[in-house]
Amino acid sequence: MEINLNIDNYKNFRYNFFKKRYELNIINKLVLTFSFACLTGLLAQVRFYLPFTPVPVTGQVFAVLFAGIILGEYYGGISQLMYLFIGMLGVPWFQGMNSGLTYIMGPTGGYLIGFVLASFFIGYIIDRYIKSRTFFGIFGLLFFSTFVLIYLPGLIWFYVWTGFSVGFIDLFILCVFPFIVADIIKTFIATGIAGLITPRKSYAKEVDS
Repeated sequence: MEINLNIDNYKNFRYNFFKKRYELNIINKLVLTFSFACLTGLLAQVRFYLPFTPVPVTGQVFAVLFAGIILGEYYGGISQLMYLFIGMLGVPWFQGMNSGLTYIMGPTGGYLIGFVLASFFIGYIIDRYIKSRTFFGIFGLLFFSTFVLIYLPGLIWFYVWTGFSVGFIDLFILCVFPFIVADIIKTFIATGIAGLITPRKSYAKEVDS
């Protein structure tokens, strides 16, 4: 009986959190949004390089994915736009404590664009479809966001950055292959956490409620 009561309390807590988040006024939403931009900058410093690629493995993907989940429609993507533009203005919170337009024009610039796309997409789906909040729904959502919405702009921009001089196989080896295992693990971890914190009932204007 006590266990069931605790579970019910937990479900009510996560439901109330997301409902209140959805109903926040724009000022409070922007404050929460800015906090996720800061979290992205913080986790961007958690990184390590592999010897055969200039693209590092970083922790900021977690912030990108959870920005969409926690902030929801529009504001998940806005948090990453904040991260991008504030970094362009000179705040050194890109990976390696970098900043400025020159960094965005470097080899990893496409991934930054992908962060924005992924957070917008995740937030839109999470707020619109209750069915997306199941384990397999969340996993599919995060997997697509990571390996299509983040990787694809990253690949395209890296190809442009090299002056179109890299073949498809080399492009895959440099920008995809080294990160597949790590990003699949990240996706499973993020899915597990997201499955615990997202409510399974309507808190907004879901089309499948």
